[in-house]
Amino acid sequence: MSLIHNNWDNLDLGCSVSNIFDDFIKDLNVAKRGNVRSRQFPALEIHETEKEYIVNAELPGLTKDQISVDVHDNILAISGEIKKDEKFQEGKTIIQERRYGSFSRSISLPPDVKTEEVTAKFENGVLEMKLPKSSPAGKKINIK
Repeated sequence: MSLIHNNWDNLDLGCSVSNIFDDFIKDLNVAKRGNVRSRQFPALEIHETEKEYIVNAELPGLTKDQISVDVHDNILAISGEIKKDEKFQEGKTIIQERRYGSFSRSISLPPDVKTEEVTAKFENGVLEMKLPKSSPAGKKINIK
């Protein structure tokens, strides 16, 4: 997924907002490609309705206390740490396909997200975040 590099000095605001939204759309298109599972962790699923974006992240085997979610500068960041189970200290591991250690996943958000109203819940290994959309900016002008 793409990250935004804050080099605002060289860009005008209109161009910046457009680039942010373009990055978000690219992120959505990457997520839509085929049925191939993402190699990035956690795997994401993003759904858009008229009123909000819903982001689901697969985090099997974790508890909500092991996960951190932040929204800053129109970036949604999911991070945490998966620790190896201590009961396997003795003997040797034959196959290890599970990941251990710190993880972080960030996606850029479109400018219409009300970042102050983002909510998250964690249930059955799936983190679901709801990102409400703001009302379209603008105003109807009456002609006299």
